[in-house]
Amino acid sequence: MSLLRPPILWLTLALAALLAGCAVGPDYGRPGVDSPAAFRGAPVSDSTNSLADLPWWGVFKDPTLQTLIETALTNNYDLRIAVLRVEQSRLLQVQAQSAFLPQVGYSTEAARGKNMFLDIPYPNGGKINDSYLAGFGAVWEIDLWGRLRRQNEAAGAAFLATQEAQNGIRLTVVGAIARAYLELLELDNKLEIAQRTALSFERTFKLFTDQHDNGLASKLELSRARAALRSVSASIPDLRRQIELKENEICVLLGRNPGPIGRNAGLLQQSLSPEVPAGLPAALLERRPDIRRAEQQLRVANAQIGMAVGDFLPKIGLTALYGGVSTELSALTSGAANTWSLAANVTGPLFQGGRLKARYRQAQAACEEARLHYQKTALDAFREVSDALASRQYLEEACRDQAEAVEAYRQAVQVATDRYTAGKASYYEVLEAQQQLFPAENTLSRIGTAQRLVIVQLYKALGGGWTLEEHQWTPRESGPM
Repeated sequence: MSLLRPPILWLTLALAALLAGCAVGPDYGRPGVDSPAAFRGAPVSDSTNSLADLPWWGVFKDPTLQTLIETALTNNYDLRIAVLRVEQSRLLQVQAQSAFLPQVGYSTEAARGKNMFLDIPYPNGGKINDSYLAGFGAVWEIDLWGRLRRQNEAAGAAFLATQEAQNGIRLTVVGAIARAYLELLELDNKLEIAQRTALSFERTFKLFTDQHDNGLASKLELSRARAALRSVSASIPDLRRQIELKENEICVLLGRNPGPIGRNAGLLQQSLSPEVPAGLPAALLERRPDIRRAEQQLRVANAQIGMAVGDFLPKIGLTALYGGVSTELSALTSGAANTWSLAANVTGPLFQGGRLKARYRQAQAACEEARLHYQKTALDAFREVSDALASRQYLEEACRDQAEAVEAYRQAVQVATDRYTAGKASYYEVLEAQQQLFPAENTLSRIGTAQRLVIVQLYKALGGGWTLEEHQWTPRESGPM
């Protein structure tokens, strides 16, 4: 470190101010994405509105489900962890910003020694001396090339990336609660179907038993009726097991210990939106949290190229010291022992064995990887939306046909039972009709659940609730639901 005269120091500061607008490395620009003109499977429409523009309570209107979602948005552990990650990232950004300012500190020292002064050899005829030092020091790196600005840019983008990660987890929690709740209602519906079918088979079994006791039915008919009854009855405990497991899953999402989940409406009472606008594919880049997060990660990687370039260039720093140094403690406060210095230093690499070049190329490769990840995330998003739109269209057709099949099977069971009672049909007709009705009703329940789950899938795929501020996700805090 060399001591500079004031004119040279001011010249250094002027040069730094002149070049302050420069920053090494490439400036960030959003990469191109091949967005389709419209989502595959979307109805033809001139509207730019999207299901994602609605708040989650405008899509999931069951009051019980709304309460579960609101509880999860407050207590879910993954979301609470994400909030702390955002706070850590914010504080890392503050640390990066501090590099723009001088770093000021203080130091004190007291020493006693022979031929020493402040722990430095100082021949003085073999005398034993005391020495004291007290002062303030400052160090400031001049961001001549913009290396610190790139570092701050990377920290800011990393902070925004964690915010988008939090938004993604929040949307995921909403979707997970809605999905688990609808699957729970499906299990309730299947349990009700199994219990109703078991009751029907029990009546058939009683009918066959009476016929057998009167010598009008064979033991084969009675055994087949008993087997059909027990087969359906055996599914009931397993359904109850699945219900309890699903309730436990929802409880974990709510951030509480396993327990029962109350519900006031059945699966078929869950409303289906008559129209589900998807909006424009290009707008998806602004709505999806994972796409926005991938873009911020790309911005971080781009800024790190500039940081790597800055390592090749000299670093200019200023140091200052003001204080007192003396062999007598009382002299430090008298002003007679004042000391000060103002200096500038320049440091830079000459030979690093290829380390700096390798780091630069690594930063370039990482940036290219982040660019490809961003484009792939966007492509996956377009596919997820198209998958949901196609599923919704074909599930509607399947539900309509399956509902007609179930109604036909119910009529067949009634007709077969009447014919058997009148002695016009064999027991095979009754059992066959009943055994076909049971899986048909389960299939209808599965399709009905899938119809509602696809709305959950589409809302998540479109980046639902993207217009909501953080405090607006819990509506009771921001206004009436």
